[in-house]
Amino acid sequence: MKDISIDLPVKAVFSAKECLWFLNRGFDDCIYTVYPDKVRRAFQYKDELMLTDIYITTKCLRISWLTSEPSSQAIDYVKTFVVNWFDMNKDLQLFYNKLSQNTALAYMPSSYLGLRFVGMPDIFEALSWAIIGQQINLTFAYKMKRRLVERYGTSVKYENEKYYLFPSPETIALAKIDDLRGMQLSHKKAEYLITAAKAIAAGEISKKILLEQPDFPSRIKLLTNFKGIGRWTANYVLMKSLKEPSCIPHGDAGLIKALINHSILKEKNDLSAMNDLFDNFKGWESYLVFYLWRSLA
Repeated sequence: MKDISIDLPVKAVFSAKECLWFLNRGFDDCIYTVYPDKVRRAFQYKDELMLTDIYITTKCLRISWLTSEPSSQAIDYVKTFVVNWFDMNKDLQLFYNKLSQNTALAYMPSSYLGLRFVGMPDIFEALSWAIIGQQINLTFAYKMKRRLVERYGTSVKYENEKYYLFPSPETIALAKIDDLRGMQLSHKKAEYLITAAKAIAAGEISKKILLEQPDFPSRIKLLTNFKGIGRWTANYVLMKSLKEPSCIPHGDAGLIKALINHSILKEKNDLSAMNDLFDNFKGWESYLVFYLWRSLA
């Protein structure tokens, strides 16, 4: 195949180092492979399976196709996905101004300059990941994700390696609870995962439907109407997949630890202090959560 590469220019401050660090925190994510200057990821657009290298620099993201010659529609799909994945169109200056005004957080604009909210554009992957990761450590959660993906996901083979895509909701909707339990998912998580898959496959949950809701509380309510999706899960999915700016995953252990580390909370149940902080970051709550998580490294 002929060489096909496109450049996505970076329009505002963007840190290749920080974004690659986030993708390569020592966990075994089976959806992409991180190299010193790039990330390799498979995509599917309709019946087109593709493998790409995404070179990450401070000036642009270069997407190079390694297998098959993509259609123009497939190229546009991958471009849109990558822009969303790395939140490339966001101007962070207002957020940095707010951080600079807070004594405890004023170091963040320089320490994490250009760190973008690295999302999870596939809403089913985001919802599945939130369900899988409930009340377990990240290392074990990644192991279960790999088992799920390798059992049910499509793959692209390149140089004797397989590169996986997250399973479709239609596939997981047909999975058996006992098979999922064999991957060490609890009975409830297996049930919740199948329920979520069926809801997305049936068109009851989608990005389009969520974005059509009149406001953020309505989006939360729509998601939490489904069994197994609580407020933490709903906030996480909206934050990671829709880049909803106002998400606060209350009760998140990492968030609470970061707030205590910064002496913003004296004890984990101090909701008034947490609310006071986030009130000063209206429209940037999700970014603040992301940077507080970053501070735990």
